[in-house]
Amino acid sequence: MAPDAPVLYERHGPLAHVTMNRPEYRNAQNSAMTYALDAAFYRAADDDGVKVIVLAGAGAHFSAGHDIGTPQRDAHLPFERRAGLWWDHSDKRGAEQRYARESEVYLGMCRRWRELPKPVLASVQGACVAGGLMLAWVCDLIVASEDAFFADPVVRMGIPGVEFFAHPWVMPPRVAKEFLFTGDRMSARRAHEVGMVNRVVPREELATATRELAERIARMPRMGLALTKRAVNQAEDLQGLHAGLDSVFGLHHLAHAHNAETTADPLAGLDARAMKDA
Repeated sequence: MAPDAPVLYERHGPLAHVTMNRPEYRNAQNSAMTYALDAAFYRAADDDGVKVIVLAGAGAHFSAGHDIGTPQRDAHLPFERRAGLWWDHSDKRGAEQRYARESEVYLGMCRRWRELPKPVLASVQGACVAGGLMLAWVCDLIVASEDAFFADPVVRMGIPGVEFFAHPWVMPPRVAKEFLFTGDRMSARRAHEVGMVNRVVPREELATATRELAERIARMPRMGLALTKRAVNQAEDLQGLHAGLDSVFGLHHLAHAHNAETTADPLAGLDARAMKDA
């Protein structure tokens, strides 16, 4: 695999290590990265020797979210659709374009990755923001370094949270409201307190701690792990997660449409720099 590929894949015994590899852009997720992640997860699922998957980000940060301003932003380009049957977005306009694309690359991909029948551990350092949250939340366990922070600042755009709206399931509802209403960063320690993160370790111990936990899980029977994951996911869905994602995805796109009619663009005129400054 090319060292400059958007996602790196390595197999170490029963572990597959999937690493987002755009460190110069804080692992902002363009479509090329999203589809490369999808291919890596497929590869790990198909490999009978892989028992557990570790998702990480190269460099100082796990992921600063969706790519809304790097030179390789590619939201306008067509890609072979994998997560659903929505048509190609690249030759459409307005709400149809955005809804078709995000049904595929955001909500659709995240739902599919959540259902991967092998345990997935997120190894999180630095920023885990907006779209970065979505990637961490589809993982079964999250190990965070002490310098990690979590944020969903998109309410600044007038948008009710990211597309994979798992907030009230990964943290208590009142905590979720504060998290969204303020857009403030949540520290790794606070995320652990509210149950969103499993373990917090010093930065220099993050890779080792994640690997040791993954290796421990890998000693369990494969089918037992798959059925247990399915059982817990089903319980979350019975608590409304699946239907909640659908309903908020509609509100998310209502907000985009409102912005397009009343402001400079569907993001309310805010780019990556403006969001970072805010």
